[in-house]
Amino acid sequence: MQVGDILRKKAARVATVRMNETVAIAAQLMRSGNISALVVKDVVRTEGNTAVGMFTERDVVRAIAQYGAAGVNMRVSQFISVQQLVSCTSTDTLEHVRHLMSKHHIRHVPVIDNYSLIGVISIRDITTAFDDEATPFKLAASA
Repeated sequence: MQVGDILRKKAARVATVRMNETVAIAAQLMRSGNISALVVKDVVRTEGNTAVGMFTERDVVRAIAQYGAAGVNMRVSQFISVQQLVSCTSTDTLEHVRHLMSKHHIRHVPVIDNYSLIGVISIRDITTAFDDEATPFKLAASA
């Protein structure tokens, strides 16, 4: 199974936040969307909107744990690693993406095709797909 198979079943909207927004704004976006991660985008004059990282619930906790209440007023850019964005394409296998997540200790991976952000795949998406794939075999074995 490929990443694109999962994305076709998900909502088309990708939740994003700009690098210069505050942790508080990012947290509000996650709460209103009932999601646990946002793709961080940077607006670069020559490249347009560019995905540069992920901002997650863990980053919100880290900001508050390190800086107390002042952490919510800090910029998202202060809590993401922009050295190397871990991403995948819609043609990558779920096993490959699961390996990336395990290797980098992450739970969300942006999906980028032809330099365009087209979605996000989570470890939950992968687990659900593997469970759904195994269900017919479980049903046949119990019959």
